[in-house]
Amino acid sequence: MHSTAQILINMNPEIQLFFSASDFLEHEVLRPLSHIRGNWDPYVSTETGRYEDEEDSFAWLFNHLIDKLSQTIPPKKYHDSEDRLAEHVQQSLNWKIKKQGNTWINESGSRLASSDYLATLEQGGFRIEGDKDLLDAAAGRVAAAIRYGQTHFDEMEQGHQVILAGVLAAILFHWESFEETIREEVTKNLGH
Repeated sequence: MHSTAQILINMNPEIQLFFSASDFLEHEVLRPLSHIRGNWDPYVSTETGRYEDEEDSFAWLFNHLIDKLSQTIPPKKYHDSEDRLAEHVQQSLNWKIKKQGNTWINESGSRLASSDYLATLEQGGFRIEGDKDLLDAAAGRVAAAIRYGQTHFDEMEQGHQVILAGVLAAILFHWESFEETIREEVTKNLGH
């Protein structure tokens, strides 16, 4: 059993700061999911800096995701996690994509557009261990941004920001139907 203090101690404050109050985060991550939960612009508490749990929103799950990311040790090569997701789509779903050098390309030989790459990662997340690969990809992307001096989501280079936002949205999409179970597990781990 973990106390709240133990769990908070294990969180990386750099990651928490990376996701602090933002001009773009909710729009880029939660708005694309508004067809599932309409409240895509949840209130951020001025006391805690966290999203307030609101009806018809991803606020609680998004806080949980940020907590998980702040406890995740980023992989040395986060692209390996993304490659496993893409390989699953290529092999199991028979999508006509392939890796050329460090880039995933389509059947005509063009680099995948951001939206196609994100669809690939989101669909790859349905494989066994897919959620772990999505989480590792996100953690790796955040760590890389911080390493390059982009210490907040809003400071990220736009192309990388778009991909990170899409990966975060894919994770929330995958977790959405399991929110009640996740809440129960978190409550149990906190000893409540």
